[in-house]
Amino acid sequence: MKKPLHVLQLENGQNSAELVCASLEKSGIACRVEGVKTKADFVSALERGDVDLVLSDCSVQGFDGLSALEITRARWPVLPFIIVSGTDGEEFAIDALKQGATDYLLKKDLHRLAPAVVRAMQVAEVRMEHQRLGEQFLEAQKMEVIGKLASGVAHDFNNILAVIIGYSDLMKEELGTDDDSYKYIQEIRHAAEHASALTRQLLVFSRRHEIKPVVLDLNDVLKELDKMLHRLIDEHVELTLDLEKENGRIKADHGQVGQVLMNLVVNARDAMPNGGRLTITTRNVTIDENFAGNGTAVPAGDYVMLSISDTGCGMTDGTKAHLFEAFFTTKPKGKGTGLGLVTCQTIVKQSGGFILVRSELNKGTTFEIYFPQVEQPVKTTTQSTGAGPLPRGTETLLVVEDEPVVRKLARNVLVMQGYDVLAAADGQEGLRVAREHKGPPIRLVIADVVMPHMGGKMMAEWLKSSYPDLKVLFTSGYTDDAIVHHGVLQPSVAFLAKPYNPATLARKVREILDTP
Repeated sequence: MKKPLHVLQLENGQNSAELVCASLEKSGIACRVEGVKTKADFVSALERGDVDLVLSDCSVQGFDGLSALEITRARWPVLPFIIVSGTDGEEFAIDALKQGATDYLLKKDLHRLAPAVVRAMQVAEVRMEHQRLGEQFLEAQKMEVIGKLASGVAHDFNNILAVIIGYSDLMKEELGTDDDSYKYIQEIRHAAEHASALTRQLLVFSRRHEIKPVVLDLNDVLKELDKMLHRLIDEHVELTLDLEKENGRIKADHGQVGQVLMNLVVNARDAMPNGGRLTITTRNVTIDENFAGNGTAVPAGDYVMLSISDTGCGMTDGTKAHLFEAFFTTKPKGKGTGLGLVTCQTIVKQSGGFILVRSELNKGTTFEIYFPQVEQPVKTTTQSTGAGPLPRGTETLLVVEDEPVVRKLARNVLVMQGYDVLAAADGQEGLRVAREHKGPPIRLVIADVVMPHMGGKMMAEWLKSSYPDLKVLFTSGYTDDAIVHHGVLQPSVAFLAKPYNPATLARKVREILDTP
């Protein structure tokens, strides 16, 4: 036993506490025995939440041991409970064990108390572990459901944004920059772009997307997330960005770097419930052989260091030792999953980096992340729609989309560019439209991936079995993991993520049609 046991004893006798304490300490078990004689005192002591073990007599001033056991098991199901009786009562002992007592002893056999207590604490530890694992399993299931819900919401929201962005662009083309309404349409367009970025950032927490490392400037990532980071912290927390002017480049997944930042910022916020300072720093760092040989986990080399420092409660060495273990958390029950830091460590390792922590109790915490520098230019994450007039065509196309407003938008955009466009609401209708079509052959199908009745992938396979030269462009507003599940995100498969704008759609269609 690492600490003295707090034993709650329900007993009439005056000297029982001394006898119990002496018996346990004689066997090397340090304890503090608290004696109670009434139901009210018994319940009050349990509700304080610091009791490690209950010892109860069979009957105490109109309150019996089985009733005490029932109260305990109802609210504290894994708390060790041993009945210590002064009389032989085999039937009572059997009833007590059936109702959840950990053990049953006679007062004349107090020499058995110490082994019974050791065994009871071991049983309680196993039960608590099972309970903890069960709670973690339920938490994991809940996160899975939240992830699926977020993916579905993103799909619906991206469809809405596609319509807002699409018609905003069409109206801008109609009005021209000299029109008084142009600036209002421009603001609507910008708001839709911000909404699209916000959706992607929120989905970082729930999606299991493919890792797509690109060359990044950490300062750019921080500037993009600045507003969201301010939303994550409380008003009484002061957030400061201290960024290197000429930052080195790193290669990492843009969304995952954002996830690391947001996880660490949330942890820092929770460590400062009464306010404080949160500082995020980027620096170019060179670690030489001497520094690397001083026991640090970071080998020699050139790095971009990302530091997140708070002035919060800090951590003990014992807490730091378990910090990156799955499901380990110091947060109150229901406030944390214990997955945030282990996820951060996994992401950093996948990027070839290293994560270190410095912390002292009541003196704050600093996480330092070292990403290896790369000598490559930054790859922009925004899609270029190209300059000049949109490409036109006369081919016959088939748009298969279950969302009516998105289907109508795509059809209108392509008709405006000269194409002959057929439309269908799902895969089954798409097959029927293709079979009944009597005009020039359909050259390209633009199909949503996830649709009722029949999805785009299955429809495309049926169509290509009859029309092997047919080309397919898949679109979707779902997150990457959902699309991977449908077998679409392959290098050879044409894919356009929602929300897209008219120019992007028109150029993508022309690009596919012109590809041999």
